[in-house]
Amino acid sequence: MNLLEINNLLMEIRQQEESLQWPVFNEALAWELGCTLQQAAELNQAAVHIEIEAFGRLLFACAMPGSAPSNADWARRKRNVTQMLQRSSLAIGLGLKRDETDLQRKMGLPDRDYAPHGGSFPLRILGSGCIGSITVSGMPEFDDHEMIVNVLQTWQENGWAKPTLVVDN
Repeated sequence: MNLLEINNLLMEIRQQEESLQWPVFNEALAWELGCTLQQAAELNQAAVHIEIEAFGRLLFACAMPGSAPSNADWARRKRNVTQMLQRSSLAIGLGLKRDETDLQRKMGLPDRDYAPHGGSFPLRILGSGCIGSITVSGMPEFDDHEMIVNVLQTWQENGWAKPTLVVDN
């Protein structure tokens, strides 16, 4: 991936982060959002680990059939990146790649606790900032990120109410 491609992806992710902000968010919505992500994973036969963290608490966690314990650890490490920097873990990873560095050198953050790879997305309330994260781990990093963004866009298109997902034939 060249510098132009990285910069274009970073602009696209920034737009996603800015546009996919909730008008309100609470524990009940976290559960419904998690169930929607679980349904999307099931429809795509994705063996992933899903977490939603907000208000300093883990509000939803799910290990899909076929996922591994390492997926939960990757989710924790990706979530730590998003929580620390309040950005998508994919954006952080791409920025580090562009700058030819890593989190250890740039900020002293150890790899064992921080994974700047796609799959964790900031959970933001419009006008209030980042309150948590939505994390998917188990597929290639761009697919993990895309699953979250697609589900959030579907919620947004449905007026931030739980949508019904259907299988494309």
